[in-house]
Amino acid sequence: EVQLVESGGGLVQPGGSLRLSCAASGFTFTTYYMSWVRQAPGKGPEWVSAINSTGGSTNYADSVKGRFTISRDNAKNTVTLQMNSLKSEDTALYRCNFYRRVVATNYWGQGTQVTVSS
Repeated sequence: EVQLVESGGGLVQPGGSLRLSCAASGFTFTTYYMSWVRQAPGKGPEWVSAINSTGGSTNYADSVKGRFTISRDNAKNTVTLQMNSLKSEDTALYRCNFYRRVVATNYWGQGTQVTVSS
């Protein structure tokens, strides 16, 4: 059974930092791109960042570029999102995700809430 379990969210003041983690199991983690997607209240999903299977290539939304860093540990089947210089507009539910092309299915974790507020 595929499982993605996020952790690390919480309440932080503007300018602060958080480190999100996604623990993966039930599939061959080392062969998939992994992504982080967020959804703020009342808004649609927003792709945040992605990392390729080896960790050698990363991409970011313009809204987080220079502030967020995605990484992965293929030995531990985890993907991490380091978030610095947080802004109120970063407030959202953050979920990790991967797409399994052979079954045309997106897999999602339950998410971890990030709230940036003074």
